[in-house]
Amino acid sequence: MYTQGLDALGDESLHLPEEQLAELEARFQAKIDADEKIEPKDWMPAAYRMTLIRQISQHAHSEIVGMLPEGNWISRAPSLKRKCVLIAKVQDEGGHGAYLYSAAETLGISREQMVEQLLTGKAKYSSIFNYPTPSWADIGAIGWLVDGAAIMNQIPLCRCSYGPYARAMVRICKEESFHQRQGFEIMMRLCEGSTDQQRMAQEALDRWWWPSLMMFGPDDANSKHTGQSMRWKIKRFTNDELRQKFVDVTVPQAEFLGLNIPDDALVWNEETEHYHFGPIDWDEFQRVLAGHGPCNQERIRARIEAHESGAWVREAALANAAKQSKNL
Repeated sequence: MYTQGLDALGDESLHLPEEQLAELEARFQAKIDADEKIEPKDWMPAAYRMTLIRQISQHAHSEIVGMLPEGNWISRAPSLKRKCVLIAKVQDEGGHGAYLYSAAETLGISREQMVEQLLTGKAKYSSIFNYPTPSWADIGAIGWLVDGAAIMNQIPLCRCSYGPYARAMVRICKEESFHQRQGFEIMMRLCEGSTDQQRMAQEALDRWWWPSLMMFGPDDANSKHTGQSMRWKIKRFTNDELRQKFVDVTVPQAEFLGLNIPDDALVWNEETEHYHFGPIDWDEFQRVLAGHGPCNQERIRARIEAHESGAWVREAALANAAKQSKNL
């Protein structure tokens, strides 16, 4: 869903004889092909390490930035129960970011470096979080559609060839499943409500449907990394395969809710047993990814302000750690 370097061992590999390097690469690929996990101290190609750093760190950034669209609804949620559930969900997302930063650190990059890359715009995060949430129904749509798309993408990552990433994803996917159910339940309650509430639900679906399809990344013909990631078993399915699976699962859910998918070209294909859907506006995807979406500047500004206001916490933690080390 969120795929958009540093190589501690790669520098050593550059100085190896060509035959020895080829042998190491062959052993590495054989291990991948046998579905064995690659662990942090194992030899790995520089490009494999760099690919994982990019993917895992950007996944972590997406979890952290993803707290923002929902966080501003905590105080405005329509009941105490809704506030408590939303707080728990936002806390989960912060935890997911922490797990993923830790997984990326095993590849030789520091958390400070990753955060700096996010705040300076060097690293990307999922384009979906650059859209606004003007109504409470948007919180339902995010849980139902955005977290639903995330689950579709992330469950195969539990079998990723890199051990720390795969193990982190097991817990993340369990928690994401609750998020998806929470979002669907919000949408169901709205669809069972007044005419105004039903209209809110439909408008939220209209806003989030196409950005949710973009979450899976560019179509396969234009995806730079899919082919190699598949060979390394970082990914198990292509972007288009996952997107199709999401559409096939989600359309019947919308029909159950009594909502209309905002796609005039959407039709069930009896021959393929899949839904055919209309063209995605990839120009919009690239525009948002490049930093020109409705909320790009707002999201980064919020993260910068949070980072700066939390400086005293990091300083205190470092000072305490230094004090404790002296007492050992």
